[in-house]
Amino acid sequence: MNTMFYGCSSLKKINLSNFNTNYVTNINSMFSGCSSLKNIDLSNFNTNNVTDMGCMFYGCSSLTEIDLSNFNTNNATNMNGMFSRCSSLKNIDLSNFNTNNVTNMGCMFYGCSSLTEIDLSNFNTNYVTNMNSMFSGCSSLKNIDLSNFNTNNVTNMSFMFSGCPSLNKNNIIIKDKIILNNNDKFKKRKKKIK
Repeated sequence: MNTMFYGCSSLKKINLSNFNTNYVTNINSMFSGCSSLKNIDLSNFNTNNVTDMGCMFYGCSSLTEIDLSNFNTNNATNMNGMFSRCSSLKNIDLSNFNTNNVTNMGCMFYGCSSLTEIDLSNFNTNYVTNMNSMFSGCSSLKNIDLSNFNTNNVTNMSFMFSGCPSLNKNNIIIKDKIILNNNDKFKKRKKKIK
């Protein structure tokens, strides 16, 4: 189902209630560029076998909310740009997301300029290597708790909070070993030798 509705910029609603997705592994860019899409019901989607969810809703700039409470992400490895440029998205509940196998979260929420908060307390980032621009352009984001994030394997955090003017070191909750520097990148803090 990769790029199935890609670029359908005039599509306002879609009924997928009869879709059997039991054996689907790739839904990358499935709704990418559906900029007029205001509602989408994915309650019947079986994502048990999906590994690639990258850019799934990229550029769905008219969506204000997405219900993914039924999504099984146990096998997902790629969430790069999944909600990128969903500029009208105000609420998103990812409390059911299992990210145990995800390696790429780059640009995941890039340009989600209407999000004021996001709860990622359930995210397992043990195997993630890319967080480049993960929250870049989330200009309304006021607080974020990443205290559960394990960044031991991350090699790219460039511009992770670029374009987030409301965020600073006082309202980003992170582990002691990680700090935010002036270039909107994370870096590991060197322990002082006593």
